[in-house]
Amino acid sequence: MTTTRSRHRLTITGLLGPFIVLFTLTMVLPLVYAIYESVTGIQRSGAFGQGGSSPVFVGLDNYITALGASAFVASLGRVLLFAVVQVPVMIILATALALLLDAASAWGVRFFRSAYFLPYGVPGVIASILWGFLYTPGLSPLVNFGSALGLNLDFLGGGSILWSIANIVTWQYAGYNMLVIVAQLKSIDADLFEAASIDGANAWQVITRIKLPLIRPAIVLTTVFTIIGTIQLFAEPLVLKPLSSAITSSFTPNLSAYNEAFANNNYNLAAAESVLLALVACAFSFGFLKLVTRGGAHHDNHRTRLHRQKRKESVVKATKHGPKATQDSAQPRLENSGNRCPCGCRRLLSLSGVLAHNRRHQIHK
Repeated sequence: MTTTRSRHRLTITGLLGPFIVLFTLTMVLPLVYAIYESVTGIQRSGAFGQGGSSPVFVGLDNYITALGASAFVASLGRVLLFAVVQVPVMIILATALALLLDAASAWGVRFFRSAYFLPYGVPGVIASILWGFLYTPGLSPLVNFGSALGLNLDFLGGGSILWSIANIVTWQYAGYNMLVIVAQLKSIDADLFEAASIDGANAWQVITRIKLPLIRPAIVLTTVFTIIGTIQLFAEPLVLKPLSSAITSSFTPNLSAYNEAFANNNYNLAAAESVLLALVACAFSFGFLKLVTRGGAHHDNHRTRLHRQKRKESVVKATKHGPKATQDSAQPRLENSGNRCPCGCRRLLSLSGVLAHNRRHQIHK
């Protein structure tokens, strides 16, 4: 018995050990080191700091400095505005594409699925360079086409650069989110669609009452990924910065931390800004999860109350009208009279019993 338990523990350790080691080296230790850097500072000695430097504990001074910088606070507000607009657009577009692919004919599904997913295979820097050419006046066919129509398109201006970046992010990641939702759609039992078709449900009812509720976990997952990625916006503004004067060195929190670390050589302040950004991402991600979890629980409780109320009404009806009403109320009914059994019996079929009932009567015939 002891040998079996030892082998079992050894197997668990062998399977989890590599993951724990890699997770510790690549996630835990960098996070701990960033927190350590954020609460320390550099103290220099000697004339003009030539006597050497040593780290000293400064507490929350770096965090106070970061939050006291108006440029960094403005960058936080900028990415939050970006997230409020871009996240719903991304998720709605990805869900719509997934539903279209799920409803499309078989010959075009593979092509369009690959076409929608293809931008995700393009690195973010390359995608930003490609769209930079499309945004630059004199090089962009979009700007030239707008000029021919009398439109002054300025994709790199101060009022539009944020949404130009949003276009790049949506173009690149909508296909990935779509693929996650498509995978969830493919896991839905086909019998549900067949039963809904027999019951007379149209395409819109199938989408709103079957598909969307059942792909809710995938939508929640992709929304969390999008929130985290949006708050960490970095590559796109960094690449477009030489093309637009509206993008400053602190346009986003990540860009601000990058500038503090590698331009101003202030790694401690950069670490504090990075930790603050991580806290904001965690707060919004867990807040969204808490919100949707509470909403899902409320919806389930509402359905349970409705089910209990219907059962109570059935019992009351049975008490008033006797055994015949009990038998009728216990029998599931459908509004579509076409589901009545063709053999002549007065039984109305439920969604789950249609196929079995038809097969049974075919055998009798």
